[in-house]
Formats: sequence, structure tokens, C-alpha cells
Amino acid sequence: MTSTAEGEERTREILRYRGGGRQPTPRGRLVRRALLIVDALGLVVSFLVAEFVFGGGGRQGPLNTSTETLLFVATVPGWLVLAKLYGLYDRDQQRTGHPTSDDIVGILHMVTLGTWLFFAVTWLARFAAPDLAKVFAFWGIAVVVLPLGRVAARASCRRRPAYGQKTLIYGAGKVGQDVARKFLRHPEYGVSLVGFVDSSPPETPSPSNGCPMLGPCENLREIVQTFDIDRVVIAAPADSDNRVIEQVRSLAELEVHIDIVPALQEIVGPKVDVHAVEGLPLLGLPSFALTRTQRRLKRTMDVVLSLVGLILLAPVFVLFAILIKLDSRGPVLFRQLRMGAEEKPFHILKLRTMTPDADARKQEFAHLNKHATPGGDDRMFKIADDPRMTRVGRILRRYSLDELPQLINVLKGEMTLVGPRPLILDEDLHIGGWARKRLALKPGMTGLWQVLGRSEIPFEEMIKLDCLYVTNWSLWRDCRLLLRTVPLMLKGVRETY
Repeated sequence: MTSTAEGEERTREILRYRGGGRQPTPRGRLVRRALLIVDALGLVVSFLVAEFVFGGGGRQGPLNTSTETLLFVATVPGWLVLAKLYGLYDRDQQRTGHPTSDDIVGILHMVTLGTWLFFAVTWLARFAAPDLAKVFAFWGIAVVVLPLGRVAARASCRRRPAYGQKTLIYGAGKVGQDVARKFLRHPEYGVSLVGFVDSSPPETPSPSNGCPMLGPCENLREIVQTFDIDRVVIAAPADSDNRVIEQVRSLAELEVHIDIVPALQEIVGPKVDVHAVEGLPLLGLPSFALTRTQRRLKRTMDVVLSLVGLILLAPVFVLFAILIKLDSRGPVLFRQLRMGAEEKPFHILKLRTMTPDADARKQEFAHLNKHATPGGDDRMFKIADDPRMTRVGRILRRYSLDELPQLINVLKGEMTLVGPRPLILDEDLHIGGWARKRLALKPGMTGLWQVLGRSEIPFEEMIKLDCLYVTNWSLWRDCRLLLRTVPLMLKGVRETY
């Protein structure tokens, strides 16, 4: 680590480069205002469209179209209060990254309750007779328009300087260094990493982040004020628990958000149940095994969505098959043994993206393996823009289109839509002990590893993510991961592996 004085000066330079000083509208206010605006507009637009399509003939009641529209506009503040009660304006400030998919359940509840309240009140007040077609039209339009508006609002906010959060990590050990690497790997979180605070920093700094050491914990409050810190992450500092608590309490009067990295990161996930015994907080962990009902729900979703996907994508598969055949000789599909659930191997299906002799030429290009460098992970074999790839294969891999035939594996019950990463047998040999819990579920076409980093995630971290997924499974979490996978596929990757 650099010295305290050098760290402070270096961080001041970073802040001057990034604009320095606290923005007049912190992230919470910026995003909240943007969401309020798009929600209000989305509700009005949804009502106008429903009114335009279904508000014509057959109208009963004293209100005409324009008057009923004005009445709805007057109730918009009530809708926004209802959204606030569902927590739809608070989470962006609390979390480093909050995808719109996490809002969908709250939006469904808010729109459903608000719709029936509005139309029931207008009917009871004899302003208008209920038109079920218009009611359902408004509901259907609103539950689509509101999430889309929120996606656009958050995308716009991320381009604003006020979206950035100056973040300080309290704890410069292994956990703190891991947190820093993850923040730096995800600039979309809008985290400007300022540096570390710790009373006993490691002698050897991590080369992966180069963030400065700003001082001991005694100076935490002063450092937070000096650098206008927005967020403090407590990451297993060397100080005693009482000392950490004392320092956290010193920040109570400041406008700063505090996060704590749990000690048991591999098993503490979003499904923990926080309860207490005489004021002592306890974290209740979910069961490590899915119930029979949960397995049936997951399998039902797999069968329905994979079958629909195969039917809709049939013309696309034909087109890809023609392009692959025209581009190079060899089969259209590529089959490879992967380790499945309960340690039962299966043949995974992919569109062929490499030349037919790719396996025979593996050693020829072994020196290009990104993990073959000193300090790399020899358990994984990844070559950026692999020269064995065909022209069509390069495009298919860039957008993960080569994995679409795995819908057949899903339909056959060998895979699931969302699950742990399907490892080749050589990679699976390196996994032992508690990590084999990942095989409690079938491997998935997508999962936490796909959404959070794909090939950029280290092997050990990928295994931890798989185990975290297994121990915190829910059907809605699967739906959210599927929703987050689609834009990632459309975006593609810069380097194909």
C-alpha cells in the first residue's frame, strides 16, 4: 500500500479528474426523481391508450373522455404514493446495482391494486360504469410500459455524474481486495472506488486494483468527510468488533450508506431470513435442497419455455445450419460431455463454431490460453478470439447464439434454463468437498456466472456463485436471471472464447 499522505494526494487527483466534490443531487435523489417522472408519464400514457382503444362507444355515466382522463391525472400522485409503499423508489440508493427486473413484482402489485381501486371508486361514485376491456387493457399496458420506462430512466441516470458513488472500503485484507476487484470489474454500478481504511493493512498490496491506503480506522469519519464519501463497505477489517462498531456509529450523522460483507459469503445470500433473540440478530439460511414442489415448478417452466423457444426458433436454426455448412465442412451441431446433476455426465449440444480439427489443434494454440500466464488458472482453457473459430462461429459466440440448441437438453431433462455452469469433465475433477453441492441442480443455459461476468469470472468465484445460486433458489430469481440474460446476449461481448 502507499503511505497515507501519498494515498490522500493520489485520491484527490482521482477526484479532480472525475469532477471532485459532492454532486448537488446524489444518486438516490437523481434516480428517484427520474423514476417518479417516468412512472407518472407511463401511467398517463397507459390510460390514454386504453381510453383511445376502448373508451368510445357504450360509455355510461356523466363523464366524457377528457373529463375522465383529467380525473385519472389527478389521481397520479396517489399511484406514486402506492409505488412508494411498495419500495419502488428506495432501492437504488441502498444497493450498488439494482436492475429493473427486481421491480417487476412490486410494479405488478402496485398496478393491480391501483387499477381496481381507481375503477372501483369511479363506479361507486357513479362517474362511469366499469368497462372490463378498458380495465384489462390499461393493466396490461401499464405493466409493460412502467418497467420499460424505468429501464430508460436508469440508463439515462447512469450517464450523469451524480450517479457515481464515491466508495471507501473499510478493511484492506483479502475480503476488501476481493470487493475492490468486483467493483472495478463492473463500472455499470457507478462506484468510484476511493481507497481503503484499515489499522493493519497487508504488507503486499494487491496488483489488481492499485487503490490507495488512506489511513487507520481512527480517521474514518475525517476521511469520509474529506473525500465526500457516499458509501462505506465494511469488509472484514483487522480491527476488533467493538472498534468497528464504534467507527460505524461515528458516521451516524453523515449522509453515507454503509454495507457489510458477511463472514460466510459462500452461503449467505439474498434469501436469508433475519430474525432476533433478545436483540441478537440471527441469519436463517434456506434449505440446501429444493422441495418436491419447487422441483416440479422449475421443471414445468423448463418444459414450457424450451418447447416454445424451439418452435419459435426453428426457422432460425435452419438459417444457422445453412450458414455453418456454407462456411466450413463438418457437422452443424457440436456434442461434448459435461457433468450433470447428481454426477451423471451428458452430451451438451451447441452449434458448431470451430473447424472440425479444433480438438486436434488444441496444443498448437495452448500458448494463447489466457490462463497459461504466471498466476493464471490452469484449470480453465480460454483463448480470446480463438483462431480455430470459423467466421460464422465467431458471430454466433459473440452473441451466445451457439448455445441455443441446449434448449433440446433442457427439454430432455439433462439441463435447466437457469442453473450452475455446465463444466467439462476435466474442470469438474478440480471440484471437491462442499463445492460439489452445485450438482444438486441440473446445469443451466444461463445463471449467475453468465449474468455477472461470463468468461471473466475466475474459476473459484464461479464455483462460489453456483453454490450461492443452489442455496438461494427461487422461481422468481430464475425469471429475473432470464430477463437479465436477454440484454446481455443482444449486447454481445468484445472478445469471443
